[in-house]
Amino acid sequence: MSQRMVTSKNKPPKYWIVLLILPVIWLLFNAGIVTAESAKHYTDLEFAPPPEIVLPPFERFELENGMVVYLMEDRELPLVSGTALIRTGDRWEPGNQTGLGQILGQVLRTGGTTLHSPNELNELLERRAASVETSIDTTSASASFSALSQDLNEVFGLFAEVLRTPAFAPEQIELAKSQQGGAIARRNDSPSAIASREFQKLIYGENSPYARTIEYQTLSNISRSDVVQFYQRYFHPNNMILGIVGDFEKAEMRRLIEQKLGDWKPGPTISKNIAELSPTAQAQQGGVFLVERPQLTQSTIQIGHLGGELNSPDYPALSVLNGVMNGFGGRLFNQVRSREGLAYSVYGVWSPRYDYPGMFIAGGQTRSEATVPFIQSVFREIERIRTEPITQEELQYAQDTTLNSFIFNFADPSQTLSRLMRYEYYGYPEDFIFQYRRGVEATTIEDVQRVAQKYLNPNQLVTLVVGNPMEINPPLSSLTPDKTVTSIDISIPEPSRS
Repeated sequence: MSQRMVTSKNKPPKYWIVLLILPVIWLLFNAGIVTAESAKHYTDLEFAPPPEIVLPPFERFELENGMVVYLMEDRELPLVSGTALIRTGDRWEPGNQTGLGQILGQVLRTGGTTLHSPNELNELLERRAASVETSIDTTSASASFSALSQDLNEVFGLFAEVLRTPAFAPEQIELAKSQQGGAIARRNDSPSAIASREFQKLIYGENSPYARTIEYQTLSNISRSDVVQFYQRYFHPNNMILGIVGDFEKAEMRRLIEQKLGDWKPGPTISKNIAELSPTAQAQQGGVFLVERPQLTQSTIQIGHLGGELNSPDYPALSVLNGVMNGFGGRLFNQVRSREGLAYSVYGVWSPRYDYPGMFIAGGQTRSEATVPFIQSVFREIERIRTEPITQEELQYAQDTTLNSFIFNFADPSQTLSRLMRYEYYGYPEDFIFQYRRGVEATTIEDVQRVAQKYLNPNQLVTLVVGNPMEINPPLSSLTPDKTVTSIDISIPEPSRS
């Protein structure tokens, strides 16, 4: 059967439609309903003040075995999620077994439990569109779950199994080690990854728990018994904070927690002195360092020095300083990128940590021949914020952007609960959220210059460049009085043949 083509033969020409619409637009415009207004510059835009942060109702209690529990109801969707924070971290692994924490964090989940093999556990969770995940980072371990509220009992039971009775299947440990070995082989593929890794070594020291890297040899030193011992040392109910948010009744949720975790025996009290791991001095006091990558046509640059912690009374003012330096309206973007055209990306942030010193770190990416001018321009902006007061407009802009971005940390109950748990985990006061906000609002022009002079130290700035020295002109040696540029070897040690 042939199809007949539909033509527009009998339809009015399109320009007739335009002629009919134009008078209507003219009438609306003259009536004030439709107006034409030129686009405003971002500095002329006016915004409503950021909303107040209101914490959703929550309950905090402790089980008899010492586990701290937070419960926060959220009935918007039929979902429940939870996270347990465990007081450990890969900073506590032996230096000759770097990677032990990450292996444990992976295999705690993938290695199955004493009641369910890895495949059985996967199938049970997939059948319910649920998840249980585990990991270990530098300063903590975490285990999390998510499930439909109708499957809560079953999924929370599996979550408790993973926490209490992991099997650490040997083949899964070997698989995790093999995957880490693959990551070692690829670790020099990304200039940004190289810069981040090597810069931390320059600041903290290559043997610091905050900078050391996994090597083939450290992986080969890890056995299943090492994984089990690390788990047994830290995974106890009195060493955990559990938070659950979602569609549940608090009383029923509390009974379920008591049923699955209440009879878990507490372990010995862990008294770790974090201060013994914290760097007391910067590893490299200034200097220019180079990672040669002849194949690159651009440079990746990091500049900075040792920083501080979130509990500093000057942290709110330093956050405002970050707002002056960063973002589309910040000094670095406006000067280094827009006016001078020296960067694809540029940043400079005071980046603290909860319980050990962070860093002040600036940097970005630029074409090879612009490397030295880029570095000089960033140095000038650092010096300028130390020596010249910022304007009232800059202060207002930085306060507004800082507070508005901070609000997004509490966009939903799960984010708020995560914050509350983190503050307790690291020993911060309950009202730290509100202390910080009040501090940002109270920051003055004088405060910004004071903290810039106190915390930004040009003489201690370390400069690292990942790039092609043959294309960097003027050369990096022009940045130092003694013309010294230290090369960094990033070759990967071969695995032991034993």
